[in-house]
Amino acid sequence: MAIGAAPAGRRAIIVGGSLGGLFAALLLRRAGWQAEIHERVPGDLSGRGAGIVTHPELFEVLDRAGIARSRAEVGVSVAGRRVFGADGALIGERALPQVLTAWGHLYGLLRQALPADACHHGRSLVRVEEAEDAVTAHFADGTSARGDLLIGADGIGSTVRAQFLPEAAPLYAGYVAWRGLVDEAALSEETRAALCDHFCFSLPPGEQMLGYPVAGEGKGGRGSGRRFNFVWYRPAAAETGLKALLTDIDGVAQPLSIAPNRIRPEVVAAMRHDARRLLAPPFAEVVERTAQPFLQAIQDLEAPRMVLGPRTVILGDAAFVARPHVGMGVTKAAGDANALAQALLAHPHDRPAALAQFESGRLAFGRAVIRRARELGAYMQAQILDPRERALAERHRQPEAVMAETAVATGLAA
Repeated sequence: MAIGAAPAGRRAIIVGGSLGGLFAALLLRRAGWQAEIHERVPGDLSGRGAGIVTHPELFEVLDRAGIARSRAEVGVSVAGRRVFGADGALIGERALPQVLTAWGHLYGLLRQALPADACHHGRSLVRVEEAEDAVTAHFADGTSARGDLLIGADGIGSTVRAQFLPEAAPLYAGYVAWRGLVDEAALSEETRAALCDHFCFSLPPGEQMLGYPVAGEGKGGRGSGRRFNFVWYRPAAAETGLKALLTDIDGVAQPLSIAPNRIRPEVVAAMRHDARRLLAPPFAEVVERTAQPFLQAIQDLEAPRMVLGPRTVILGDAAFVARPHVGMGVTKAAGDANALAQALLAHPHDRPAALAQFESGRLAFGRAVIRRARELGAYMQAQILDPRERALAERHRQPEAVMAETAVATGLAA
């Protein structure tokens, strides 16, 4: 990172303490900036999230951030992929080495690399104030933070984006994902043998189930707390199916998300019943033995800009949220943070040039990820496609195409 020296005293205010914010703080600190995170959630975030697919770029950014870890320390390696029929028969197999990890595990690695006083919790952003010589973040608790640059890494519901780009809102894609993690030790020997050393799929009509092993608390191989992560994509019309799924235990309809402990028991029971009816038996067992599955409404978000003001930018899910089929969410956020740090190093005394460089590259990449994710998920929107689109989408549910294209960095040319 010997491109140039950052001017003394440069201070970055990072709104959002999830993975994108942590990457931004680590990379900017290594680039010579002071960088502090302000997270609205009062406590630690390590218990959140589920599985993560890694890509080579993620490991490159981890190295740049000063977190030199072996693949085994970051996650679980699998040699390839499998597809199972509804009766449990193996109907497809493909060699494709990958490393899979868990959100909480990666969060722990990043958070431990930052000083304790670099993160401030319980800071809910109210507004951003741009001035000629500085930018100020004002928080609900009455505090404020002033710096040279403000980075909105505050996710799909970004307060930073909402202030500057209120028209850039998430759009529901027409289907949901049931997700969950189960300890490998809780699964039968037969299910572990079928699923737990591979990235696996089951393909009910118009739906897709996938799963893979991730690191547990013990971080290592079998016998050290590994878990199995699943994601089950299912169509749900906005005004009927989705509304019913998101009506909580008190009968209150939530907009596009619901806390796991607020999901009605009868909704979870119906989902488990459908798993037994539709999925390959090993996956049905995974669903049955997951104590607290959670629900995610699949959404698209595409911001037209990432530089929102002379001193304000957004990155990660605050700028682009792609459907999870590409498995690029965390890698994209890490890449955004790295591109910003590199641009600031390349133009240490010319902030507008640095921000323009950052935006031009990452806007193109974000758009490419969104486009590819829509292609991969289109067959779960069959009810809104015309016959030609439906025929094209059908390709992405064939076993060979699913194994070759899901959660791999292909088809992302800008």
